[in-house]
Amino acid sequence: MNRNEFLKNSLVATGSLVMGSSLTSAAADIQASNSNAGLAAEKTFNLDYAPHEGMFANSAGKSFLDQIQFMYDHGFRSIEDNGYLNRPVDEQVKIGKLLEKLGMRMGVFVVDGGDNWKVSLTTGKKEFLDVFTKTCKASVEAAKRCNAKWLTVVPGFYERKLPYGIQMANVVEAMRAGAKIFEPHGLIMVLETLSDTPELFLQQTHETYNVCRAVNSPSCKILYDIYHMQKTEGNLMVNIDRCWDEIAYIQIGDNPGRKEPTTGEINYKNLFKHLHTKGYKGVMGMEHGNSKPGKEGEQRVIQAYREVDAFLV
Repeated sequence: MNRNEFLKNSLVATGSLVMGSSLTSAAADIQASNSNAGLAAEKTFNLDYAPHEGMFANSAGKSFLDQIQFMYDHGFRSIEDNGYLNRPVDEQVKIGKLLEKLGMRMGVFVVDGGDNWKVSLTTGKKEFLDVFTKTCKASVEAAKRCNAKWLTVVPGFYERKLPYGIQMANVVEAMRAGAKIFEPHGLIMVLETLSDTPELFLQQTHETYNVCRAVNSPSCKILYDIYHMQKTEGNLMVNIDRCWDEIAYIQIGDNPGRKEPTTGEINYKNLFKHLHTKGYKGVMGMEHGNSKPGKEGEQRVIQAYREVDAFLV
């Protein structure tokens, strides 16, 4: 999801490289990409990376449906669409039908009930809990239109008027209410721990793990966002292993900059190898921007994923 906006309002693959990492000029990058376009279109990845709307808009056009087709043609087999719940129903249906036709998976969309519940579930106030559960019910119907399985939930901000333990109990109660709605439909709300501000209630993975353990439902799990967790706690592989049995979804972004892998300090080759070795078969949401603008930047994103994914062979 767009964090600034939030604060304001297994698949078979060969993982071959699209182009050599030694090419540095834009012309060489584009030429190599074009010469391998036919090969790339036939290759999936070892892990199930999921782009989002706008990531390939320069190459595929403004239509999200055309972008999904472009993603498929370049080996991706899942998408993310955080704002899916707020799309018109007819658009949701079209997305669902295209994904079904292509054999692609829908990754997370956000259980977005507005800023009131996002900042207030820690308070335990009934009116905020009511908005949350109402939105969960609407999310069930939306999920049916695209065969979605995972839904992002953010408990909200720290409530300084209450002790931490009371806030934790309030969050657990809210998540139990959500799980009761989702569980009969086989849906999983994935709680995301964020780094945008210290005011957010869930700051580190062990806290989210605690919530999931207390809720004790297959419909309440962890969304492990690698970018956020590098910022707040680091020690990525160790913390992933500690909380592995509650992690149901993973998102990607290098740090600093929140761009594609290979642009920052995170050793994504080793990290993806670790996840692959553990047998992770879920979606890997590409929740980051492109390090370069235009079509060149979009080709670079594809190349970066080919590079880190090839390390898994």
